[in-house]
Amino acid sequence: MKSISNYLTDDHHHCDVLFSNAEEIVAKADWTESQKEFAGFRGALEHHFTMEENELFPAIEQQTGGPMGPTQVMREEHTMMRELLQDMAAALQSEDQEQYLDLSETLLIMMQQHNMKEEQILYPMADQMLDNEALITRMNAMEKKETTASPADQAASA
Repeated sequence: MKSISNYLTDDHHHCDVLFSNAEEIVAKADWTESQKEFAGFRGALEHHFTMEENELFPAIEQQTGGPMGPTQVMREEHTMMRELLQDMAAALQSEDQEQYLDLSETLLIMMQQHNMKEEQILYPMADQMLDNEALITRMNAMEKKETTASPADQAASA
C-alpha cells in the first residue's frame, strides 16, 4: 500500500499535467477544447481538495487537537485557488486569452508553493501519525463515488 505522501503527491502530478494541457490549449485559442481541458483540470483539482478537506485534514486535526496550523493554512490556500479557478473560468467564457494566461501563471505559482508545503511538511506528518491504509482506502472510495455520479450530478457540482 502506498503512503499518504506518495498517494497525494501522485495526485498533485496528475493535476499538474491537466493544468499544463489546459494552458497549452488556451494558448492556441481553441475555445471549445479549452473549456473541456479546463473543466477536466478543475474537476481533478477540486477532487484533490475534497479528499484533503474531507479525509486528510480532519484525521490530522483529530490527532493534533483541532483545525490550527498547517491544515488551517492549507484550507485558506484552497479557498484562494478556488477563487482563481472561478476567475479563470470567467476568462474562458469571455475568450480572454491574456486574462486566462495571467491568472494561470498566478495559480501555477500558488500551486507550486502549496504543493511544496504539503509534500515536505503535511504529508510526511500524516504518514507518521495516521493509518495510511485506512485513509487511502477512504480517499479511493471518494474517488469511486465521485466518478460514478451521473453527468447531471457532475455538472451541478461544477
